[in-house]
Amino acid sequence: MLMNEKIRAAEVELTGLNGEDLGIMPTAEALAMAKKLKVDLVCTSLMSSPPPCKLTSAGDAKKEKQQAKASEREMKIKEIRLTPQIEEHDYETKQRQAEKILNSGDAVLLVVRIKGKEGAMAKELLERLMKDLRQAGRPTTGVQLSGKQAAVQLNP
Repeated sequence: MLMNEKIRAAEVELTGLNGEDLGIMPTAEALAMAKKLKVDLVCTSLMSSPPPCKLTSAGDAKKEKQQAKASEREMKIKEIRLTPQIEEHDYETKQRQAEKILNSGDAVLLVVRIKGKEGAMAKELLERLMKDLRQAGRPTTGVQLSGKQAAVQLNP
């Protein structure tokens, strides 16, 4: 993201502070306007000619840059393991853990280890967790039962 004097293009397509279209103008004129209004000239994309730029107050440009950096971060998948005979307090702890991970922007893989005929219990447990975490994340697929485990992945 280029700002102010770092913009090298001869002319820019300018958008005002309130989103109004100011048209195509020489970069020097756009910079002068930005200085007069005590704001920054920020280039939003370098893919077109002339590049689209907008006037933003100094704090907004920094916030936008931080948000762009945060959205670039790769999503990790964190695994939380449970057992079908989980106590209520432990269930709540695992739920809080999963919620915290989802709110931080990572995906959660909920895995329940199964022995014998615990498949139905495991599926019920995962469905209950999915229902309780509905506001924090969405499941990518349904509950998957396979051999010794049942699993479901939730994305933020």
